[in-house]
Amino acid sequence: MSSQPPETETHEVTLSRDEQWVVHAILADYIDDAIDSDETPPAWAVELLEAVESGDNTEVLTGLQTRRLADAMGDYLEREGIPDRDRVHGSDVADRLEAHLESHGTA
Repeated sequence: MSSQPPETETHEVTLSRDEQWVVHAILADYIDDAIDSDETPPAWAVELLEAVESGDNTEVLTGLQTRRLADAMGDYLEREGIPDRDRVHGSDVADRLEAHLESHGTA
């Protein structure tokens, strides 16, 4: 008798249009940087970009996708000279992602 694999943890993340734009831009940068370096874009970035572009404002992300997006958002927010608008919306997304992770004990 085999045991069932554990269910994949998911997070429902609702993003405003402005927040979607910031997430899209960050993920597109990861993908473009890989392509410019003649490398295969990271699968997690491609999958997240597809989720963000799915057409609605609520994304269902796995725990790992949530962590990777939170890390990517944190890296972006530490850069010098990013637009204030990106900083505001990006910070909101990063805070929400971290809250999801903390509420599930995966932060």
